[in-house]
Amino acid sequence: MRALIAAGIGLAVALALVFTITAMGSPTGKTSPKPLLTTVPSHP
Repeated sequence: MRALIAAGIGLAVALALVFTITAMGSPTGKTSPKPLLTTVPSHP
């Protein structure tokens, strides 16, 4: 029975954390204007 209570408390804490992060919103940031290199440059 204790394990069930502990699991319920853990689930509640995890959901509260997710809702808190969601309410705060995603951080305001920009993506880099430079594209990522997807190919390996040829060696001289």
